[in-house]
Amino acid sequence: MSSAAADSLSGPRPQTHWPAPAKLNLFLHVTGRRADGYHELQTLFQLIDLCDTVAISVREDGQIERPVGPPGVPCETDLTVRAARALQSATGTRLGANLKVHKRIPLGGGLGGGSSDAATTLLGLNELWSCGLSVSELASLARPLGADVPVFVQGSSAWAEGVGERLTPVTLPAKWYVIVHPGVAVSTREVFQSPELTRNSPLITIRAFFESGGRNDCEPVVRAHAPPVAEALEWLARFAPARLTGTGSCVFSACGSAGDAERLAARVPDRWMSFVARGLNTSPVHELLKHGRQT
Repeated sequence: MSSAAADSLSGPRPQTHWPAPAKLNLFLHVTGRRADGYHELQTLFQLIDLCDTVAISVREDGQIERPVGPPGVPCETDLTVRAARALQSATGTRLGANLKVHKRIPLGGGLGGGSSDAATTLLGLNELWSCGLSVSELASLARPLGADVPVFVQGSSAWAEGVGERLTPVTLPAKWYVIVHPGVAVSTREVFQSPELTRNSPLITIRAFFESGGRNDCEPVVRAHAPPVAEALEWLARFAPARLTGTGSCVFSACGSAGDAERLAARVPDRWMSFVARGLNTSPVHELLKHGRQT
C-alpha cells in the first residue's frame, strides 16, 4: 500500500459540526449533603440557544485528538476528550476522532459549556461511530464526567433532583433571557465546599416552584466571594428580577420578547459581556439527530 493510501485510511474523514447549547438554572436549592461529599439538590434546567460548536472528524486509527479547544484547558483534561474515550471504551470501537471545540459559552460562568460540549461529543460520536447506544445508556456514561452532563445528553429542559441525575423533562413557556458575564470565573468546587453554603433547603414540588418560585442557594456565597458578580446582580435587578445561574459567575433576567431582551442587553455596561438567548425545550443536537442535518 502506498503511503498516500495509508494516510487516506488513517487520517480524519470530513468534519461535521454539532451544536452544544448552554443552560440556565432557573433556581437551585441545596437540600443536603451525602456521606460521599456530594450535594443533594433541586434545580430546573432551562436550555438556551447560546451554543458552542464541536467539529468532529472521524479517524480510522483510533486516536482521539483535540487540535482546537478552550484556552488554558489541556487536551487530556478536556471533557470532550474524556467523553470520546469513555464511549470508545464502552463500545470497543476501533474508530477515533479529531475534536475541534469552538467556544461561545464563557468558561466558569455557570452555563454548563464544558458539560454540554461533552454531551454533544457523546451524541455525535454515537451517531458517527454507529455505536447504537440509547440516550439512557449515553446518560449513564455521562454521569462520571460531571453532574450537568446527563441533562445535555437527555436533551430537554428538565427538573433535576439528587445530585442532578434524576431528570424529569419539563416544557417551559417561551422566554428570552439577558445574560451578563461580569468578567470573572467562579469555582464550583469552592462554592460547594464553602462553610457558608446553605445545605438544608426543604424539598419542593414542580408545581410549588411554578406557583411561588425559588432561589439560588449558592448566590450569597458567590456574592461574598466574587464582588463583580454581586455588582452585576445589583445592576440587573434595577430593571428586572435577576438571578445567578448555577454557581455563577453569569447572572440573568427573563424577558417576554426578543425586543425587550435586546433593549435591556443594550444597556449593559461595556465592562461586561452580555448575551441575548432564547429558551429551548429541546436541544438542537437532538433536533439535528432527528432530522439528520449535521453539516
